[in-house]
Amino acid sequence: MASLSLEGVSKRFRARRALVHAVRRVDLEVADGEFVVLVGPSGCGKTTTLRMIAGLEEIDEGVIRIGERVVNDVAPKDRDIAMVFQNYALYPHMTAYDNMAFALKIRKLPRAEIRRKVDETAAMLGIGHLLERKPKDLSGGERQRVAVGRAIVRRPRVFLFDEPLSNLDAKLRLHMRAELKALHQRLGVTTIYVTHDQEEAMTLGDRLVVMHEGVVRQVGSPMELYRGPANRFVAGFLGSPGMNFLPVRVNGDMRTCVVAGEAKWSAPPPLAERLAVLGERPAVVGVRPEHLRVSADGHEDPEAGGLGLHAVVSVVEPLGNGMNVHLKLADGHALIARVAPTESLVAGERARVTARGEDLHVFPADE
Repeated sequence: MASLSLEGVSKRFRARRALVHAVRRVDLEVADGEFVVLVGPSGCGKTTTLRMIAGLEEIDEGVIRIGERVVNDVAPKDRDIAMVFQNYALYPHMTAYDNMAFALKIRKLPRAEIRRKVDETAAMLGIGHLLERKPKDLSGGERQRVAVGRAIVRRPRVFLFDEPLSNLDAKLRLHMRAELKALHQRLGVTTIYVTHDQEEAMTLGDRLVVMHEGVVRQVGSPMELYRGPANRFVAGFLGSPGMNFLPVRVNGDMRTCVVAGEAKWSAPPPLAERLAVLGERPAVVGVRPEHLRVSADGHEDPEAGGLGLHAVVSVVEPLGNGMNVHLKLADGHALIARVAPTESLVAGERARVTARGEDLHVFPADE
């Protein structure tokens, strides 16, 4: 096992006549045995970053270290890493056993040792009965296990995963997600995992690296980022449904604010200070759907420092364990609230929407 370090790592591509900055000066320290997830929307640079770690893309600037060794000019096969690709990249003419044993045969390990390592790994993954089958005879989940087994059997210093669950159906994806987490807890190998699925990232990673437009926007534990997003992009990206944002401006008296053109709001001290720092710069107040309370119009007032808005229910989405309630404010802005399944709300009904001050966030509107 090994730590991993990226220092000022950048990558540029030439697209037609334009120079595209795919990754911009990424700095990242990954501890030995840590599970770190690179997450962000398509095109944010996460897969390019992973491929630079693997040696499949040359870096234009910066330094990559695996352990204490600088690997900028080291061939992929000599970096002591193993990568699982989105499409699994299994050899179609080989059995599952031969796919898993291939790298060990290249190393010229004794046949008995290869058999032992493959059998042990197959037993760990529950695919011992599939070793004589070829990829075309395996389901998607079985192919995924073989691809993971091919990586594990080498006992590398670092595992790299490039969206390995994206080709699976929703139920199998949940199951394999739990299996991958349990596998990491058992093996303890340093792991870098790429996904665009923020729920997958939240459940798997010790830490998340949120990327956007080639830049690292925030790094931290899943709950640190969820509860304390550093910027509007992270706040809106993490969470399903995403955070609600409403325009806010400070009144001339500098004591109260107007939210969504309607609510007079006395912002609690931390948010008032944040608004004061922004000055005349346009701002938004953010609140997560589960932190909104929805009641019959006029039946609930916000707590001190909280926020209260009048709205009309436009759509109610039952989810079994809760409901998503879509609301329309007088100024046309929309909100989504996540409420208990016992709430009796119907489309067209007028409602009062409130949130506690401690659950609100303030960001620059143009961030």
